Amino acid sequence: MKPNILFPNSFKLIGWILLVPSTIFGFLLMLSDIEEKFTVKSKVFALYNDEIFGKQNHWGLISTDITVTAAGVVFIVGALLVGFSREKKEDEFIAKLRLSSLMWAVWVNYILLLLAFIFIYGMGFLHVMIYNMFTVMLIFIGRFNFILFKNKMSNTDEK
Repeated sequence: MKPNILFPNSFKLIGWILLVPSTIFGFLLMLSDIEEKFTVKSKVFALYNDEIFGKQNHWGLISTDITVTAAGVVFIVGALLVGFSREKKEDEFIAKLRLSSLMWAVWVNYILLLLAFIFIYGMGFLHVMIYNMFTVMLIFIGRFNFILFKNKMSNTDEK
């Protein structure tokens, strides 16, 4: 069975080129005040904007900092390209591994989310929810590539 919903293998390199720098930049944004130094302000179309101490906007242009938005978009596009690009030899083992890795990632992600619901409160929980948007793809890519690497190493040792 040949899955038609995967990107060509050549997209995987593009994905890694987008994913690695955006992940590093995202961690820098998360751990430091780098956002204050790399602010990119722009007018963007917003379906809805609710400022904390301001007005609500519906369907219009707003002026905002798009640094975090750009990092998130590049991360998501890169992760999708890495995670859902064909391998050079896409066979039934790879398809099964892809499915089991995705299922495993969803399980782990929701277990972590459940623990966050139980043990994390206040603004920390908001941060966990923001990071939670990205963890499914990170866990999936990590597990899929780890098992693939382990399988290649065991096949090399047998030869």
